[in-house]
Amino acid sequence: MRIGELAARAGTTTRTLRYYESRGLLSARRTDNGYRTYDEDDLKLLRQIRTLQDFGFDLEETRPFVDCLRAGHPEGDSCPASLAVYRRKLDELDALIGELQSVRAKVGEQLTRAERAREELAAEATVPGGPEPACEWGGRTR
Repeated sequence: MRIGELAARAGTTTRTLRYYESRGLLSARRTDNGYRTYDEDDLKLLRQIRTLQDFGFDLEETRPFVDCLRAGHPEGDSCPASLAVYRRKLDELDALIGELQSVRAKVGEQLTRAERAREELAAEATVPGGPEPACEWGGRTR
C-alpha cells in the first residue's frame, strides 16, 4: 500500500508517517518510480506506536516495541527492552499518582478550612451587630 492508504488505515497523516520514517521508526520500501510502499506489518507497527502514545508514552519510548516487532515477534511487548519500558512507565505513573494524591489532600484541607471559616462568619452574622457575609460571584453580591 502507498503512504496515503497506510495513513488512512492507521488513523494518522502522511506527514506523521514521514516523521516516523525520519526518526527510524518506520521503514518505507520504494517502487521503481520512487513511491513509498508499506505492508500489513507496517500497519501493525503503527498501531503499536499509536496505542503506546495513547497511554502517554513518548515517541522514543516506543522504539523498543518497534524493534521487537521488526525482529519478528508477534507482539511488540514480548522483548526484554519493551518490558523495561513498561516498568519505567509504571514507576513514572506511580510517582505522578503520589503527587496528585498529595495535591488532593492539600486542596481537601483548604476546603475544610474555608468551610469552617465561612460557618464561623455566618454564625457571627446572626449576632446583632456582627459582620454581614458577602461574596462576589460574577460581579453580583450574594
